[in-house]
Amino acid sequence: MILKGKKGIISGALDSQSIAWKVAERCVEEGAQIVLTNAPVAMRMGEINSLAEKCQAPVIGADATSLEDLENLFRKSMEHFGGKVDFVLHSIGMSVNVRKGKAYTDLNYEWMQKTFDVSAISFHKMMQTMWKLDAINDWGSIVGLSYIAAQRVFPDYSEMAESKALLESIARSFGYHYGTAKNVRVNTISQSPTMTTAGKGVKGFTEFFSYADKMSPLGNAPAEACADYCLALFSNLTRYVTMQNLFHDGGFSTMGMNPAILE
Repeated sequence: MILKGKKGIISGALDSQSIAWKVAERCVEEGAQIVLTNAPVAMRMGEINSLAEKCQAPVIGADATSLEDLENLFRKSMEHFGGKVDFVLHSIGMSVNVRKGKAYTDLNYEWMQKTFDVSAISFHKMMQTMWKLDAINDWGSIVGLSYIAAQRVFPDYSEMAESKALLESIARSFGYHYGTAKNVRVNTISQSPTMTTAGKGVKGFTEFFSYADKMSPLGNAPAEACADYCLALFSNLTRYVTMQNLFHDGGFSTMGMNPAILE
């Protein structure tokens, strides 16, 4: 069991389709103890309590944009574990503009700032809170979930593209500081389009899912495989991988054209 004896915090498990949900299940299968967290509104909408029961894990609600909530999350997690954590998953993203169907050329800027705060700045807030509380062990691992729209144009992904670019930049910048100070590594995983509740909320998602599946030599990477990749990054097998954006997309990110698209 590659995570035996490790302790971690998993954010963003909404329902059984969520990548974070799969990560939580796999972490426990591989010997880890976990704490689950999500925003109170997401906890009311989702099914996190059933996951908590299955994983024998406490649920500590936290708005990831609130420093007070994050401090409470990490303090209570350390109390529960009797010490520091070894890994953290940031699986948080939300765009009001996308939800409301606003065109990219007609964005509401207050909503845009909210999108950045929830989807990217929360990653910095998490790490800064951990830093100040000294909440993660040396050689720990922090992972955020990203998407290739950070580098390429996917029009319907709208301002979430900038959010993911910011998320990846924060991982690199904080990765330097955490690596230098505590040998903690910080990475992002750029995942294939995935049939999650959040993913299916994006306009034209089903059609694009099919396109990406045909474009990728291996096909789209499923949520279960992404969970396995997260576990590899949490484990001691990747101790010297840090400040990277790692594509987990069946080869999509390197393709130019696939004849399968024309069939």
